[in-house]
Amino acid sequence: MIEMTIHGRGGQGGVTLAKLIATSYFLRGGFTQAFGVYAAERSGAPLAAFVRIDSEEILNHNQVRTPDHVIVLDRTLIGPNIAFGMKEGGWIILNAPEPPEAFAKQFGGRRVAAIDATSLALVHSLGTKSVPIVNTAMLGAVLKVLGEPWEAAAAALSDLKFGGANVEVAREAFDKVRRVLLTGKPHAAAPPAERPPPLDILDERIGAPSPIRTGSWATRSPHRRQMLSPCSNACPAGNDIQGFVRALNESDPDEALAILLESSPLPGVCGRVCPAPCMNACNRTLFDEPVQIRELERFAAEHGRRPDAIQPGRDERIAVVGSGPAGLSAAYHLARLGYRVTIYEGGSELGGLLRTGIPAYRLPPDVLDRDIDFILSHGVTVERDRYVDRAQLLDLSHRYNAVFVGTGLQQVRSMDLGAADGDRVLEGIDFLDRVRHGDLSLAGERVIVIGGGNTAIDAARSALRAGAKKVRILYRRSRAQMPAIAEEITEALEEGVVIEELVAPLHVRRGPRVPDGEQAETLLTCVRMRLGPRDAGGRMTAVEMVTEDSRFDVACDRVILALGQGSDLSILPEGAEIRDRDHLLGLSGAPIYLGGDFATNDGTVAAAIGSGRRAAWQIHKTLTGENLRPAELPRVAGYEHMHMHVFTQAPARHAAHRDARQRRRTFEEVRLGLAESEGPAEAGRCLSCGVCNECDRCVTHCPEGILRRDGDGYRFDYDYCKGCGICAAQCPRGVIYMAEL
Repeated sequence: MIEMTIHGRGGQGGVTLAKLIATSYFLRGGFTQAFGVYAAERSGAPLAAFVRIDSEEILNHNQVRTPDHVIVLDRTLIGPNIAFGMKEGGWIILNAPEPPEAFAKQFGGRRVAAIDATSLALVHSLGTKSVPIVNTAMLGAVLKVLGEPWEAAAAALSDLKFGGANVEVAREAFDKVRRVLLTGKPHAAAPPAERPPPLDILDERIGAPSPIRTGSWATRSPHRRQMLSPCSNACPAGNDIQGFVRALNESDPDEALAILLESSPLPGVCGRVCPAPCMNACNRTLFDEPVQIRELERFAAEHGRRPDAIQPGRDERIAVVGSGPAGLSAAYHLARLGYRVTIYEGGSELGGLLRTGIPAYRLPPDVLDRDIDFILSHGVTVERDRYVDRAQLLDLSHRYNAVFVGTGLQQVRSMDLGAADGDRVLEGIDFLDRVRHGDLSLAGERVIVIGGGNTAIDAARSALRAGAKKVRILYRRSRAQMPAIAEEITEALEEGVVIEELVAPLHVRRGPRVPDGEQAETLLTCVRMRLGPRDAGGRMTAVEMVTEDSRFDVACDRVILALGQGSDLSILPEGAEIRDRDHLLGLSGAPIYLGGDFATNDGTVAAAIGSGRRAAWQIHKTLTGENLRPAELPRVAGYEHMHMHVFTQAPARHAAHRDARQRRRTFEEVRLGLAESEGPAEAGRCLSCGVCNECDRCVTHCPEGILRRDGDGYRFDYDYCKGCGICAAQCPRGVIYMAEL
């Protein structure tokens, strides 16, 4: 009789190997046995399987105690103990990348064979990297070592319905296995193990952890990490979105607002006018609908109580030139650091384009005032009607310890449309400011707006509210390429604005004089365009069409140009060198830093806020040496990290809007925000991507009970963790992951 013992781990196919070996002999007329010992262990735990082969009926059905041959499927199980009780002259057949000679110290005097079955299995995609299935490779090696023909292995594989890669890997192992008789003397047999005494059912040791530290069986181990949620990663202002949304979900708007105010002093503003790249990045977008983060920021600003302001405690004085979002952000964060900050504003009102370029139906003035008042409450002083030019900027650098310049995009991009009378052609920014002051009426007029950005949409909608009879937007590309916020475009269309795509203006001319002596109408000559190849930035170009009817006239009463703005660099002193986009070198005074759209041209309020905050950190580092820039988390919790099967779909709660027919003639705010009960409910849709929210699924599903609460966190007992991976599979947010040992 030939007896074999197979040592392996759950999931590697040890019992199946026993069946394959037995089948190879059974098909040639032998009597065989093949069985395993599972106990209660799971995948990755050590197990044993046994094979008996004889020419007569086998009557012994016990486990094999003194095997002729020993087979080891897992490299971590190789040790002298596997040979205890083994008969002389048998083979030890190992799954190991080393040659047999490498085991001379452990198995001296024994016949040893080795094959790297793990690598073969991985090459042929049998199993996974953590649990490769090596049984068919080991079958080929075992039968070759025992002197059996390849046909015996092929027949067994066929009988048990193994084909394809399993046959290939078995043949490769059959050809590559290495065999040797090691020098030395075999180890003595192990003494018989003493049986523990039986325990009474009430004994305190009943139900206690196993004295065997089963963690040594693991091939991988679970670990915890915190990742950056994709919404926070996408926020140009640097808001902790997951944090403030979680506070709202817990019905704590005060905490939510406090979290927002750590990074942005303008939550009321951003909760209305931000293009919300965070929502585009939200993992729920691929599941149902993104969390309405912008509305939740507005909700926090409206329902939360602002914390007490911090008053200056340092001697250093900082000048901030410009009171747009970048300047306000820099002033706020510097004031919170204890600096004495003075804002220099060229106009009579603070806010920059937040004040003059965004209509009240999108951003009510009282909302902007409330955010600015909180900034000023930190001891920030203001010099209004103080336009700063190049000479005055140099003067400020000698009177302050540092200067921040955030004057935005003050240079309007225009185009020459030819001769036009008076107010027939207006710049979009100037038009919006005049409408804000009530200085312009468009009653009954036909208005053409040129452009595709937010200013163009704002100008078109404001023209309707100023009395225009008909408003059309001409854009040289298609609607899909318009840089304006998508929701604003939709609302403009709802209000009756017409968008003419793939049309570019050429020039304005006077039409024929009306017979009754009234003023002649204005004609805007246009040309039709088509989309061409992408430019260096990846954007579709617009190419003029050349056909008989490609040029045409549009009758109108007024043309508004909204072609964007650029930085006015005339404020920068001569000889100054811009370093890293935001720092001026070569000047004799205090350091001067640039920020916001003036330095980056990013074009959003949130980006300007983030730029001002980073500039405040840099100024603080220059003055004190302290680096406040937070360390970046190494990984963003993308959709692939989430276990979405755990979550249920839930429709988003959208803020109410004024009816389009009513709002098109009023500057009252269009969006009405979330109701008081809807804020926490919408916040509850947040998946908390990459951040543990203590749902305890990992603790509940751990089959061994080795994952426990430890204060405010969790602790793995690696002495007993077998690395099954159930905790990682059950973690909805990708916080728990498995690492190979």
